[in-house]
Amino acid sequence: MTLAEFLDPLLQPVFTIAGAPTSRAELLGFATGILTVWLVARQNIWNWPIGVVNVILLGLVFLAVGLYADAALQVVYVALGLYGWWQWRYGGEGRTAPAVRPTGRAEWAALAGCGAATATALTFALATWTDSTVPFWDALTTALSLMATYGQTRKLVESWWLWIAADLIYIPLYAYKGLYLTSALYVVFLALCVSGLLAWRRALPARPAAVAA
Repeated sequence: MTLAEFLDPLLQPVFTIAGAPTSRAELLGFATGILTVWLVARQNIWNWPIGVVNVILLGLVFLAVGLYADAALQVVYVALGLYGWWQWRYGGEGRTAPAVRPTGRAEWAALAGCGAATATALTFALATWTDSTVPFWDALTTALSLMATYGQTRKLVESWWLWIAADLIYIPLYAYKGLYLTSALYVVFLALCVSGLLAWRRALPARPAAVAA
């Protein structure tokens, strides 16, 4: 069996939503995506291998509808997923699991700089060399998603705010592209991100009380 023959059943529409065809890949991406974010919010390490499957499925869906930056992003997600899997198992002190922690000022500066550079470069590339109809929004969500995923590999609690910002853009963007099931998935993601933010904030180490002079 060739790769095309293997992928064809995944990309064939199985039903329609508001007149838009929905493929098996999008349906499976919906299910694995919800499971992945639910596991991340609970700091369950199995989110990473399941997340790798999820991004491969969604990468096929995005490529089929011309969201090229999002499709390319899934390749990076595979690498980040493998890194996050290792980091959550061995990235803490003494090669133990790391704890949730706040994002430092230097980390924020590095994330913001890399995010702005990525969004700018991708906007130019998509507008110049592809037929993308939404180059800026595709690039911006790509940059925010990369920042958020990296933050979660390091268990930075503010990474959830980055996901929330990205989801608020993804929801109308996917609806505009006719990916109604994926748009609905990101509504669920948004709720799960708020839940994850609250759970990770509760998991932060207690700050020592100030000692009176």
